[in-house]
Amino acid sequence: MDHMGLRERKKRQTRRAIADAALRLFTERGYEETTIADIAEAADVSPRTFFSYFPSKEDVVFAEIDERLAEVREGVARRPAGETPLQSMRRIVFEMIDAIAAAHGEYGAIQVQLILERPSLQARALKRMNDTEQHVVERLTELSPDIDEVDAIVIAGALVGGMKAVITHCRAQGYDPEATRNAVDRALAIVEHGLGSVPALTHPVP
Repeated sequence: MDHMGLRERKKRQTRRAIADAALRLFTERGYEETTIADIAEAADVSPRTFFSYFPSKEDVVFAEIDERLAEVREGVARRPAGETPLQSMRRIVFEMIDAIAAAHGEYGAIQVQLILERPSLQARALKRMNDTEQHVVERLTELSPDIDEVDAIVIAGALVGGMKAVITHCRAQGYDPEATRNAVDRALAIVEHGLGSVPALTHPVP
């Protein structure tokens, strides 16, 4: 069921339009050569509207990534009763991958290239990963109060780091949606093989 209101849906559509326009212009003209005014014009919004959605040109590169990370957080909160933490992780990852595989397929490679080539974007990407890992640690602790703190940290790092690595590879190589899903399934199976040894992850949470 779609619980998103019309206002929120329109805001998300505008945000995506700005991000799509930015990535298209970065591909066509280059990152440095593209101005915020250019992006706003291509998205049919004012520069003021651009800044109401993104603090800077650097942040627009991460628009879709931020949306996916927000969905990870929402997915953890929607955990069905009786689902084990390990099952929750698999469900959330595949919900996220279904969205990622279908989004920005045309511009995924330039997005990865920009991040890999610019230290300022690398720093922002690292901050997002660290924040996501911390959120996973917090949720794991809530779901399994007896979980060892080190176990929770390692689990979060393995999950977030593994998914980041395979998605980056798929986008850089131009994988289609089906190939991306298959690659993520393989990566997740490897991660799960190790995580399955942690008892706190394999028992249903009341």
